[in-house]
Amino acid sequence: MRHFPDPRQQEQARLSPRDIVRANLCIGCGCCAAGSADASMRWDRHGQLKPHGPRQWLHGRTQEFAKQCPFSPTAIDEDRIAAQRFAAAAHRDPRLGSFIAAYVGHVAEAGFRDNGSSGGLTSWVAAELLRTGQVDAVAHVVPVEEPQREGRHFAYRLSRSLDELCRGAKSRYYPVELSGILRKIRTEPGRYAVVGIPCFIKAIHLLRRCDPLIAERVTHTLGLFCGHMKSARLAESFAWQLGAEIAQVKALDYRLKDASRPANWYRAQLQLADGRAVAQDWWHLADGDWGAGFFQNAACNACDDVVAETADISFGDAWVEPFASDGRGTNVVIVRTPELHLMIETAIADSRLELSPVNADFVAETQAAGLRHRREGLAYRLSWARSGMRPRKRVAASRTRLNLRRKLVYRARAAISAWSHRIFALARLLHAPRLYVIWARIALAAYQGLTYSRGRFGRFCDFLLGPQARS
Repeated sequence: MRHFPDPRQQEQARLSPRDIVRANLCIGCGCCAAGSADASMRWDRHGQLKPHGPRQWLHGRTQEFAKQCPFSPTAIDEDRIAAQRFAAAAHRDPRLGSFIAAYVGHVAEAGFRDNGSSGGLTSWVAAELLRTGQVDAVAHVVPVEEPQREGRHFAYRLSRSLDELCRGAKSRYYPVELSGILRKIRTEPGRYAVVGIPCFIKAIHLLRRCDPLIAERVTHTLGLFCGHMKSARLAESFAWQLGAEIAQVKALDYRLKDASRPANWYRAQLQLADGRAVAQDWWHLADGDWGAGFFQNAACNACDDVVAETADISFGDAWVEPFASDGRGTNVVIVRTPELHLMIETAIADSRLELSPVNADFVAETQAAGLRHRREGLAYRLSWARSGMRPRKRVAASRTRLNLRRKLVYRARAAISAWSHRIFALARLLHAPRLYVIWARIALAAYQGLTYSRGRFGRFCDFLLGPQARS
């Protein structure tokens, strides 16, 4: 078992990509592969991206990699990155990190709100950076044109115009990686903004610390609030449940927007090769309860950043009323640099953005479930027995603060996360989708009974364990 209790030992520790993969701490960001011409990111058997390359690189332990991987126990944490980058920030909150201001609202300019999953702020800020010449290109996730040929449905691309940028609007609950984009940034001079989930943004900043070229060229980071990373099997499962095979799917929309329905009523839609479109609400799908953890990347169990604390600006959904019921979509926004704060304030004054200032408590409430999972849940998970390398987090291990039912909720999520991959792999091998779907419905019923007191099992849990736990 590899421990790094002494800070001096941590600075000198050596790790390899293989060490991180074997410890179930690889999120698949691709930053390690970007540094080697012979390395790449490939799909594993569970639909997650993992590093591949020559044995000398994959197994070779170096201090550089140990300091660069976002889930390495020797890399500096989000607090240290933020302290160096946002030293002048007016506010510091343990849930949100350092920030200058926070807002709730949406884009007032036409096109952005309608075309995004939420209030349109991520695309608007990226577009404004391009329009004002502050960046030459934006690295963000877009649908691929030929998914069967490319072997994936979404990937990072560089956009240099508003038209190109608009292709990346909406949420993508699908594995992507940065290696190709980082290679382009190294070879094509310019100023770049990168849009990504918290661990990807952290990886960019860790890479900037050891790569002067990336430090010079990546000038802006736009973060997305994150619940957890899903594997590619979620899309395949949705296809199964909608009567299709993933090979028939040409495009997918995880959050089909409908202004007449509450924003938190997710509806998935698949565009098939024969021209048909099939759709279903998430809550009718066997694995449609996000919090249950189906197809979650194992590294997400060791994450303590919900709101992209190291990003210059970050965006999430306003999951509180009355905003959660507004089908047009509403963002919460956290601003951490003076430059972007001025951009936002100027746009509010010019009526281009409709935003209202909010405090840290408001933002935290919009992400209450995720923060519980990454704070009290993480503290409990860190107390579990674990072979191999242990993650080093800002949350201290603890198993004493939770009642039995709450502990069982976290155990259930971890079990569903792990077993969904295995049962789905077996169902694929046997060409028996119903095997997975039946298992998933049973697992979901048990989880919702335990967590929300639903059904007969929920009543049994209430009787045996006391009042229902929080989600």
